[in-house]
Order: sequence, then structure tokens, then C-alpha cells
Amino acid sequence: MITKEELDRLAQKYETEDFIKDDPVQFIHRFKKKEDAELGGFLASLFAYGNRKMFIKKLDELFLKADNDITNYVKNGDFSNLKGFEYRFSKDSDIIPVFEILNKLYKEAKGLEELFAYGFSQDNFLQTVVDYFYSLAPKSAGQGFYHMIPNPHNGGAMKRMNMFLRWMVRHSVVDLGIWKFMEPKDLLIPLDVHVGRVSRNMGLLTRKSNDFKAVIELTNKLKEFCPEDPVKYDFAMFAFGVELNSKKNQEV
Repeated sequence: MITKEELDRLAQKYETEDFIKDDPVQFIHRFKKKEDAELGGFLASLFAYGNRKMFIKKLDELFLKADNDITNYVKNGDFSNLKGFEYRFSKDSDIIPVFEILNKLYKEAKGLEELFAYGFSQDNFLQTVVDYFYSLAPKSAGQGFYHMIPNPHNGGAMKRMNMFLRWMVRHSVVDLGIWKFMEPKDLLIPLDVHVGRVSRNMGLLTRKSNDFKAVIELTNKLKEFCPEDPVKYDFAMFAFGVELNSKKNQEV
């Protein structure tokens, strides 16, 4: 199994400003206002799957449609310029309802932070958040809507939502740490195929499926190394993969 010293070295090496430019976390750094950063980050996390260059390009297009003033765009409520806007599984009939629900949330409450804070106070954190969106989803919303906002009840890893929470809760050169209702120790590792494979190579994860049970197992293992901030090792997983690929390329 990899040692704490090795994990800390990798995390420290890659949790730098240089990490931001090629990662979807770049979108929260484009905004100076807290509301813009949380809304921009939430929307960026919904589209952060598939080919990285493709979804970053698509997000650039999305924020351009909002004149890079995402809070006012959401609060204004006119999403007609999103007609025809699509990304992979999500059609405009899936994407526009997300904006309409956010419009309602920011008109009737204090926005995403209040919603997530309420969810955190409940027994089933992420399910509470997701159920808010599902309760307001129109019948026309299709697979693309539910792919952007997946149901925790299905047992999936909830990678993108956990990634978004990392951005909002941790404070570092990469993560903003603008939400205070929870602490970094309460975060869960954003698990995908890459992180799952790397963590098994490191000897940190035994479960074969990349599901929510694996998220809990891996997060608990990382807490043994750093109980106050286990998710900082997300950067170590990324780094390990980069260095492993580099060694393979050198051997060829």
C-alpha cells in the first residue's frame, strides 16, 4: 500500500495554480462574486463528463450565452437562447429545466448554498438536494436531465456532485472554500473510473465497483491518512495516474 508520505508528496505536487487551467474547476475562478462562483461551479460540474476538451468548450459556449454574468442570467429567467443547446445525452429540453429550477431557487430562497446546507442537516444529504430538482422537473425532462443530476438512490458514486462540494468547501489554491456549513472532513472523494483504478493500484480500495459503497470505503481509508481533509488526496490520485503514464511512455 502507498504510504502517507507518498500520498502527501503527490497531493502537494499537483495541488497548484497550474492545475486549474485544464480542469473544470477553472470556471469557479472566473468569477469574483460568491453567487457567480457557486452557480458557475454547479453548472460546470453538471457538464463535466466525457472528453475534457469537449465539455470545457461546451461550458465556454454556455457561459458566453449568459454573457459571463451567470447569476443575473439565472435570476432574469429568459432562457430562450438555450434552445438548440445540447451536450451528449442532454438536449435543450433537459438543460433549460435545470435553469428554470435554479431561477425558482434563487427567487424563493437564498440559492444553492441554502439548499445544500439544508440537505446537509438531513439524514440523506445528497438525496435531499437531488429530490428538490426532481420535484420541480417537468414531464418533458428526459434522460439527459437525470444524467446531469443523477439519483443517489441508484447507488452511483455521485462523482460530479462530490467534486462540486470539494470546490465549494475546501480552501486551497485550487478550491475556493466559500461554503462554511460543512467542513472538509465531511467531504467524500469524487470517484470515477480513473480514481477507482488508481486507488486500487495504490492499495487503498478493495471494492471492484465504482459505486457509492466504494466512495465510502475509499474516503474512510483516506481519513486514516488525513482525517481533517481526506479529499485533498484527490490530487494525489490524479498525480499518480500522470506519473504512471509517464513511466509507461518512457519504457516504450
